[in-house]
Amino acid sequence: MYHPAVYYMMILLKKLPLIILLLPFFAFAQNANLIKWSADRKLSWRDYLAEPDNRSGAAASTSTQIGFEYHVRDNNLTFNITCYFSKEKSWGRYKNDYILSHEQGHFDIAEIFTRKFYKTVKEYTFNDRSYKTDLRDIYTNAMKEKERFQQQYDNETDYSRNKPKQEEWLKKIQKMLEETEEFSNYN
Repeated sequence: MYHPAVYYMMILLKKLPLIILLLPFFAFAQNANLIKWSADRKLSWRDYLAEPDNRSGAAASTSTQIGFEYHVRDNNLTFNITCYFSKEKSWGRYKNDYILSHEQGHFDIAEIFTRKFYKTVKEYTFNDRSYKTDLRDIYTNAMKEKERFQQQYDNETDYSRNKPKQEEWLKKIQKMLEETEEFSNYN
């Protein structure tokens, strides 16, 4: 008779190849629910997988993520920045091309602020005493600025209902994407 801990370890070891084989599947499944921002890949309503929020009166909701991870070795800072759309957290109640263009605007704004964040981190002068606080503050400030801008976009366009303002904003967003192009190589 095996000790219970040994018995469970034996079961785990027998299943280990299966676990190792499934790990890439789980990583892929998670990534399959995220869309990396690309000028060549626009959102479609097929990307919106979440159920509409019944408490919200919004026509749609676009969820974006700006990721930041960094490593320090021998006082050398390396980092990785990402900008993704989340399929599982985004939803559409009224699905037409006009509303989709407004929602694409939100994703494009996330990309603009990802580029601005990258520029700031790239220009950061490393300080081995304060880099953790400095980088946290840079990230926090960038995300606050992004959220303020997203809210301004919704407020001024009245959540896309003000068609002339919506057109103005889409042109403004496109111009900002062009102006920040040199910082689009953040990953």
